[in-house]
Amino acid sequence: MDIRPIADLGPGERRGLFERSSGVEAVREDVRDIVSRVREEGDVALREYSREFDGVDVGNIEITDQVERAPDRVDEDVLDAIETAADNIRAFHERQRPADWREDFEGRDLGRRFRPLGSAGVYAPGGTAAYPSSALMGIIPARVAGVEHVAVATPPAEEISPATLAAIDVAGADAVYQIGGAQAIAALAYGTETVSASDVVVGPGNRWVTAAKATVRGDVEIDFLAGPSELLVVADASADPELVAADLVAQAEHDTDAVAAVVTADEAVAEAIVAETDEQAAECERTDLVRGALANEASGVFLARSRSEACLFADEFAAEHLHIVAESEETILEAIDAAGSVFLGPYSPVAAGDYASGPNHVLPTGGDAKRVGGLSVENFMRTTTVQRLTEESLGDIADAVTTLARTEGLDAHARSVEKRFE
Repeated sequence: MDIRPIADLGPGERRGLFERSSGVEAVREDVRDIVSRVREEGDVALREYSREFDGVDVGNIEITDQVERAPDRVDEDVLDAIETAADNIRAFHERQRPADWREDFEGRDLGRRFRPLGSAGVYAPGGTAAYPSSALMGIIPARVAGVEHVAVATPPAEEISPATLAAIDVAGADAVYQIGGAQAIAALAYGTETVSASDVVVGPGNRWVTAAKATVRGDVEIDFLAGPSELLVVADASADPELVAADLVAQAEHDTDAVAAVVTADEAVAEAIVAETDEQAAECERTDLVRGALANEASGVFLARSRSEACLFADEFAAEHLHIVAESEETILEAIDAAGSVFLGPYSPVAAGDYASGPNHVLPTGGDAKRVGGLSVENFMRTTTVQRLTEESLGDIADAVTTLARTEGLDAHARSVEKRFE
């Protein structure tokens, strides 16, 4: 890892840091073809793509029956961990559930109501790895929202991870399909002979999955377009370099495109973090992968001239995960608006949020935290406004309504109000 003074960063370097790409452009055209073919050919296309991309001859696309048996196939400690995480995730998301409201606004009875979407499609990554945590994070908010039918797609394999299937069962999915990649997103969005179509499609994945979500957006709702995972640590002199380095290495083991960065105004801490990170990277199981991520343009230690500059940098960076390890954590938190999820203090590692603390780990990347938040109950709900006016309250705003209507050249709009008082 390198130490780079923020003051020395040129315009091009800053753009590279603050406009991080999800990498979907390189595969967008291929993904459009995949989505189109699944939409036209249904299950036939799904089976052929599973053979081509996953090396698996899929028999039954739907594997809901396997999911129901999965809890009996995992070790007790694994099932206990899944259930603990599920309980914590459910409790946190239940606090997000919005309540209907109606209020009187000077005689105008106005309000807002919230209703669940009818169906949701959740993508749970898999293939060569197991991600039971992502299954929990996608299914549980949909269930808390009250979605009637929750379907899950996870990539096929000679043996799909029993832990992932057990998590899907614990979370409470209604239907589960062994399909992966862009073809899974297309199937969840449009449906096939076997797969039910969804009103919203959510969940993390590789750039093919992300490009597919970009392609189907507009025909169905999606959560957002996520790229490689990111961590930015804001540290001061009180930070323990060993713990900061542990978090950086943990982030870097996601894949070689992951971002692991620190911003600090303390040069001694910066040097200690670099030394400790290099040492821990050499000791971990995925050394080559970790070193690749640590060498990324957006990874490294950024040296600020002041705490204020560090906060401005973090706000512009808008990281997926923001970890603040400093004596004035709350003050720094108030100075930074843009972040997917914030972790405060030395005993709040990002790994806790990845698995079991409760908040969702499906989060915006690439600076999108400036515009959107992480996956939540609201992603699975729609809102409706409600209004009732009395003769008197309509009369109070009649002049404003008719004047604006005629300003816009819509005389019939104005007359629809005036006729009520003739």
